[in-house]
Amino acid sequence: MILGVDPTSHVPPFEQVRSQVVALVDAGALVAGTRLPTVRRLADDLGLAPNTVARAYRELEQSGVVVTRGRHGTFVAVRGEDREREAAVAAQQYVRRLRELEVDVDAAVRHVRAAFGG
Repeated sequence: MILGVDPTSHVPPFEQVRSQVVALVDAGALVAGTRLPTVRRLADDLGLAPNTVARAYRELEQSGVVVTRGRHGTFVAVRGEDREREAAVAAQQYVRRLRELEVDVDAAVRHVRAAFGG
């Protein structure tokens, strides 16, 4: 992830980090599921205080851009349009595999319902 902070800017450093991450996500350079650097790592890389990066991450999480999974890290969140695209890809992969196993549509649907618990 390529981010930079301009110390001469009137924009606070946490906001520079936040807006750059949003721009990378919007541009598709950071896709859903991408793990972001730890707060300490990014703070070290950018020469910022960890609390500054932590604030940027908190604001990104509050706006739904990222999701934090405790000790596992912070990841780019799956958004509505990403969710639909990823669901379509998963369905295609599932169907491809079931065809290899020669499973018919009715059985495939039963497996999906069972996997969903119903």
